[in-house]
Amino acid sequence: MTAPLLSIRDLTVAFGANQAARSVSFDIAPGETVALVGESGSGKSVTALSVLKLLPPSGHLSGQVLFRGKDLLSVAPAELRAVRGNDISMIFQEPMSSLNPVHTIERQIGEVLAIHRGLRATAARKRTLELLDAVGIPDPASRLAAYPHQLSGGQRQRVMIAMALANEPDLLIADEPTTALDVTVQAQILTLLKELQSRLGMAMLFITHDLGIVKKVADRVCVMTAGEIVETGAVETVFAAPQHAYTKHLLAAEPRGTPPVSDPQAPSIVDVADLKVWFPVKRGLLRRTVGHIKAVDGVDLSIRRGETLGVVGESGSGKSTLGYAVLRLLPSDGRIIVLGNAVQARSWKAMRPLRASMQIVFQDPYGSLSPRLSVDQIIGEGLAVHAPHLTARERNDRVVRALEEVGLPPASRFRYPHEFSGGQRQRIAIARAMVLQPKFVVLDEPTSALDVSIQAQVVDLLRDLQQRHGLTYMFISHDLKVIRALANRLVVMRNGRIVEQGDAADIFAAPQSDYTKALMAAAFNTDRITPVPPVAP
Repeated sequence: MTAPLLSIRDLTVAFGANQAARSVSFDIAPGETVALVGESGSGKSVTALSVLKLLPPSGHLSGQVLFRGKDLLSVAPAELRAVRGNDISMIFQEPMSSLNPVHTIERQIGEVLAIHRGLRATAARKRTLELLDAVGIPDPASRLAAYPHQLSGGQRQRVMIAMALANEPDLLIADEPTTALDVTVQAQILTLLKELQSRLGMAMLFITHDLGIVKKVADRVCVMTAGEIVETGAVETVFAAPQHAYTKHLLAAEPRGTPPVSDPQAPSIVDVADLKVWFPVKRGLLRRTVGHIKAVDGVDLSIRRGETLGVVGESGSGKSTLGYAVLRLLPSDGRIIVLGNAVQARSWKAMRPLRASMQIVFQDPYGSLSPRLSVDQIIGEGLAVHAPHLTARERNDRVVRALEEVGLPPASRFRYPHEFSGGQRQRIAIARAMVLQPKFVVLDEPTSALDVSIQAQVVDLLRDLQQRHGLTYMFISHDLKVIRALANRLVVMRNGRIVEQGDAADIFAAPQSDYTKALMAAAFNTDRITPVPPVAP
């Protein structure tokens, strides 16, 4: 038999008295894809980070991580640095916190090429353009000088993938690599990874909470919970006949149900007419405006009280920009009326009295939570501003109830964001918005970082909150399964414009535009990806 490329033996990761991973063992053969799945906080990412010793100093490792027979946990730092990014690359879960905010995209990818391949100037730029084009960045030449904050969430994730693939590694560790991507680009990226794997003989450790992706890309699957692997085997075998109760629980969990019935006669609480958000493109020594990026270009829509408007489209289509503009978080042109108030001309100060009634849950929970504040301070901050009449005890009770509603223990409120998993941080962000008891909430990819069982719980929670409090949602997502379970009406965006809108059930049943049909096919096609044949040596 072929010797394993990577062999993990009895890996245990401890942070003080807390064991994040216990006696983890599995192998990855050359060219094989092994999926590591489990709920948020199960130890998946900790296990992956341990391979390259990327854990914080407080983490204590024991066991073995054998790469081509050499234990990476015991090699010299210089030898380990030669492996990182060259023989083994990693796609991290949260691109906004992983990319350097003060360096351009060209510089960040070029740094990888310079360190490991010695490429400079023209050669590095040419290779960078090839990588950006390969991962689906439109007009890559225009993005070389961009900074991470100037890209959408999905585009930032694609830059991370380009950096990881720059040196054509033997092993790619992909920690939720498609979390921030819309369904069509997700399909493109998965196809790209399988093609590269076939051409290069690259192995993959694929960490995900999306079991649909596991069926498409993985050869074997390891199911993890509470720091332990409870079941492992071929994907077809595990999915067809799961043995462990936890595996059965995961396979049965996905967003289900139908949206709460909305009142077609209810008044509109959001009205948008001819909304435009154009960002100037400036060039030259005098920084003259030579054009505009039309992120939102002439959008008309309305949202009735108590309903959910789903907004879908590819990364960079203008979905998030539309949500920010409606809440007056971005300057715009056009008419915006929210809760009976014309907001498009209001200053930041004049908007403050309305903020408690109109909240947002951001896409990137790590970037939107202050690392210097405890969870109690993060959730209670809005109450201090918008409900100063509350006593300290009343404020504490509201924070506790908000945490309980999103499935987090109240005792966790004294911890800091970095002490939580990605999915747990997203739940904290949801609690922060809901604690103010708003009437209108923009949800910008609120379930993208959550595993499937927590997704289902959050969908149920949002439905329950909507019914109990008469909430109105604008739900922005690339996950059409979640949208189908929540949205009454649907807006499909592309290149800043609406290409189709109407009743959600009607659009899911019979989409009219070719673009919407492509989105539906990418989201609900469960066929396994077939890689191209390997190139002969």
